[in-house]
Amino acid sequence: MIHRISAALVATIILWPSDGLPTGSVHPGPMSRQEAFARADALTALGRQMFFDPSLSASGKQACSSCHDPNHAFGPASAAPVEMGGPNLDQPGVRAVPSLRYLQAAPAFTEHFYDSEDEGDESVDNGPTGGLTWDGRADHGKDQAKIPLLSPFEMGNKDEDEVVASLRKAPYADAFKAVFGADVFEHPHDAFDAAVEALGTFEQSSTDFYPYSSRYDAFLAGKAQLSAQELRGRVLFEDAAKGNCASCHLSEPANDGEPPQFTDYGLIAIAVPRNPAIPANADPNYVDLGLCGPLRTDFKGRAEYCGLFKTPTLRNVALRKSFFHNGYFHTLREAVAFYASRDSDPARWYPKKADGTVDKFDDLPKAYWPNLNTDPPFNGKKPGDKPALTDTEIDDIVAFLGTLTDADQAGQ
Repeated sequence: MIHRISAALVATIILWPSDGLPTGSVHPGPMSRQEAFARADALTALGRQMFFDPSLSASGKQACSSCHDPNHAFGPASAAPVEMGGPNLDQPGVRAVPSLRYLQAAPAFTEHFYDSEDEGDESVDNGPTGGLTWDGRADHGKDQAKIPLLSPFEMGNKDEDEVVASLRKAPYADAFKAVFGADVFEHPHDAFDAAVEALGTFEQSSTDFYPYSSRYDAFLAGKAQLSAQELRGRVLFEDAAKGNCASCHLSEPANDGEPPQFTDYGLIAIAVPRNPAIPANADPNYVDLGLCGPLRTDFKGRAEYCGLFKTPTLRNVALRKSFFHNGYFHTLREAVAFYASRDSDPARWYPKKADGTVDKFDDLPKAYWPNLNTDPPFNGKKPGDKPALTDTEIDDIVAFLGTLTDADQAGQ
């Protein structure tokens, strides 16, 4: 087997219906478990080739891996808040590039996620949860893969047919036909669906995308020790009265023994400062409101969702050079410090207005301030109050977060 494949993925392949699908279709219909593993392996190998192929972009110079660098946990290698794309690589994006690691367990997006072991118990509604991308608008890897291929400021293809035309000329075109049918390119829509299925399958390969090989994983398994500072950081990370980080970035193994994902997959508003380094922000009327738009359109006008963005996993977070959806912060320490003193010292984070007052929450219109998270460490603090964390405690949390780097990323 080329890569370890998730059992859930194989089950999906086994059970996929074939009725009514055209000749050359992406899905061959129900198959045995052995056949499903073989198909998953073939899809993974094909998806890997596509992931590193710049010819699938309009510029011919930008592959998926250009922004999702495997040497940076499939996140960006640069500190730029956004990447450049389009046919001439001169079109700036509008959001920071997220990592593609540890997305395999993300649930489909739902407006109301009930966090209860008892199915049907609606006692705890965590609100909007799940999906991929910063606004949760894609439910599966194959859906997410469509976005950069067709985005005018990413890989820049004008339509599905342009992607398929590139696939026809790719050195792996014969392998593509071997998996999806000799006449697959005669059905461009099917061929495009096949391409994103292969990419999505590759992104489910455990060796590449969820190895669980960090020092913290070894610590949980009793095979490694953490330093005194890292242990202090872990306590602060989980302390509901201090960092309270684990309330969203879950740090304990799940009930089924699955290692912690360091996210609850929720969407939350925290009012990261507006980033003037993003070209779109030169327009004072442009505001990225996450779940309620502009990139996601199905919740346009839903005021209660404006300003909410996905809670990313913190695995491999120490590798990042820009943080949050707009890449405003460039060090992990700054990101943690922002949480600790957003409300107690807003002048540290937000610019001043013409009259000299602090322009607090400058990237979120006041109408949406009721959506802001006020749980600890924010906790209703006011300017001048003691911050939730001292400088030493911030350093301790940062040290703990450094234990979440996967073994293959060490030294990057």
